[in-house]
Amino acid sequence: MSSAPAPPSGGPPPPGRRHRLRARWADRHALPPFGFWLLSKGAVVLAVCAGLYVLNGFMIGWADAYDVMTGITSPAAVRIPWCAWPLSVTGWAAIPAVIGAAAGYVITEQIQAHRTRELSDVLDELRRLAEPSGPPPSSGGNS
Repeated sequence: MSSAPAPPSGGPPPPGRRHRLRARWADRHALPPFGFWLLSKGAVVLAVCAGLYVLNGFMIGWADAYDVMTGITSPAAVRIPWCAWPLSVTGWAAIPAVIGAAAGYVITEQIQAHRTRELSDVLDELRRLAEPSGPPPSSGGNS
C-alpha cells in the first residue's frame, strides 16, 4: 500500500487561540471611548473593588463586607477594621465615581447624537428673531 502525499493547503493555517485573543485585545482601540475606558481603566478599578470585597468577605464575613462597602456599618465596628477600611473607602469613593463617569459619558453621547444643528446656526437664528421688526401691518378696515 502506498500512501499518497497530502495535497498542499490553500493558505496559512488558521490562527491559534492565543493569536486571536491578542488580535482582539489590539482591536479594543476601535471601540467607542466609553467601551475602551471600561476595558482598560474601568476594569482595573472594578477588579480592585471586587478583590477588596472578596478579601473582606473571607476575613469579616460576607454580610459585614456588604454593610461596610455600602456604608451601613462603620469599618471600625467590625472584627478586623484594618481590612475593612480600604473597602469602605472604595465603596464610598471609587464605585460612585465609576458609576458617575459611566452615566456622564452615556448622557454626553446621547446629547451629541441628538444635536442636529451647530451652535453658531442656533445663535444666528436667535439674533435674527431678536431684531426689531418694522411697524405692524395696518388692519385695512376704515371705521
